[in-house]
Amino acid sequence: MFSFILTAVIVLGSIALIAAVILYVCSKKFAVKEDPRLPLVTAALPGANCGGCGYPGCSGMADALVKGADAGSIEGLTCPVGGAEVMSKVADLLGMAVAQSEPMVAVVRCNGTCENRQRIAVYDGLMTCAAVNATGAGETACGFGCLGCGDCVAACQFGALRMNEATGLPEVDDELCTACGACVKACPRHIIELRKKGPKNRRVFVSCVNKDKGAAAMKACKAACIGCGKCQKECKFEAITVESNLCYIDFNKCRLCKKCVEACPTKAIHAVNFPLPKPKPAEPSEAVITPEQRKEESV
Repeated sequence: MFSFILTAVIVLGSIALIAAVILYVCSKKFAVKEDPRLPLVTAALPGANCGGCGYPGCSGMADALVKGADAGSIEGLTCPVGGAEVMSKVADLLGMAVAQSEPMVAVVRCNGTCENRQRIAVYDGLMTCAAVNATGAGETACGFGCLGCGDCVAACQFGALRMNEATGLPEVDDELCTACGACVKACPRHIIELRKKGPKNRRVFVSCVNKDKGAAAMKACKAACIGCGKCQKECKFEAITVESNLCYIDFNKCRLCKKCVEACPTKAIHAVNFPLPKPKPAEPSEAVITPEQRKEESV
């Protein structure tokens, strides 16, 4: 009996020893060596894991940066949350130069406030923009504008978006927005766009995405773009294009002259963070001279 147990222990021990040797050899032969720069770059990134860079989290971005450095360039790789400061640190770690990109911010391109868009239906179902959009136009006649359920607000990890109860539209806090793009992806109607913050946070953009013809667009929303092209005629920098009954301002060409804002008949073009225009001085009214005063002047 004892010899039987001893034999079993020896056999099992031998199998375990052989398996351990095989595992050791495999671990050495098929080991994947981690680049020592990878944990350093990962630590330099903000750790938001928002996906705004286009990679699955900060570890994915770090891997892409290290591989880019090995290839000789990290151009085009940008962390929207960390911005220029973080990318400068990463470039130093990798011994690379990084181009300074202009800061971006999310912009809500819809002017369909409760006042501008008439409510024509009542939706009774799952209160998410994705669900409402899947069922049709929503509660208003505009099939392009904001649905007001706040999917973008829920998607923002940085508290940069909130729903304005008075207008029914989301509002972006310029200081909190990191331009990660989560709200852009969350909006089923693609009314949120990342645009350059601009000098002194000043921007000019068409706050509408309605592609219906003028009369139909105006019927759905009083502040819709009607594609009349008046703004395009005013722009001297070729920054405005009209396509599918909708105007669009290229922020790379726009010089913030605001002539398009003044030309827009429906006020669909918004100028943000510009100082209020100074009131024009009242023109002096001509004094009325009575016949008696004329006699006195002639004397």
